[in-house]
Amino acid sequence: MFRFVLMLFVFSSGNILGQVTTGEIVHGKVSNEVSDLEGIYVVNLKTEKGAITQKGGVFSIPAAVGDTLVFSGFQYKRVQIALTANHFENGFLLVHMQPIVNQLDEVVIRRYNNINAVSLGIIPSNQKSYTEAERKLYTATDLNASANAGGMLGGSVSADPLINFLSGRTAMLKKELEVEKKESYMKLLEKLFDRNHFVNRLKIPSDYVKGFEYFAVENEKFTKILASNNKTTTEFLLGELAIKYKEIIACENE
Repeated sequence: MFRFVLMLFVFSSGNILGQVTTGEIVHGKVSNEVSDLEGIYVVNLKTEKGAITQKGGVFSIPAAVGDTLVFSGFQYKRVQIALTANHFENGFLLVHMQPIVNQLDEVVIRRYNNINAVSLGIIPSNQKSYTEAERKLYTATDLNASANAGGMLGGSVSADPLINFLSGRTAMLKKELEVEKKESYMKLLEKLFDRNHFVNRLKIPSDYVKGFEYFAVENEKFTKILASNNKTTTEFLLGELAIKYKEIIACENE
């Protein structure tokens, strides 16, 4: 009888010991709100064994009830899960990770005038820059000569300039260029002299200030001086034009 009880005790102890020491494999998947995450590190803190999520975010790692799994990845918040019996009953562990969002308190945009396409070597320093209207006109009138072995003069000439000329497109683009130039002169004039200068210094009626600006930029002699950025000479010529403009206004109001 004693021998039977002893054998039963040894057999029961072996079963209990086997249940305690035997581990299992945890299978699962890691994802965020948008997609599955590949390359996430999974570490069992108790056994110090690790794994990395594969394509589709799936992973497998040895673990048991009571172990703690840690999930970590670049730009994602760390997740820590203490395994319970329920995790093994479900058969598949789903882990959701949230990205780390670094919120900026303030964004400061600085403009560095010494850093441009020329200083970076993108374009030569002596290369002429063109405005939008200048580029359009150049494209419409460019002969676009290119080497051609079958050509009589060793080259071929595009027919586009002739077509543009006959259709009136070239003339239209020239007008656009003139308008663009006058607009640039207007901006430069308003940059050099404010509205008070026209009204208080030159005695131009407030309602006629904009008209006087158009009158001034129509004068070729004045625009050449204006483009030179010589404010003193520009102001002198502007005074002469103001006298003429006020005479025109007086005649119109008679």
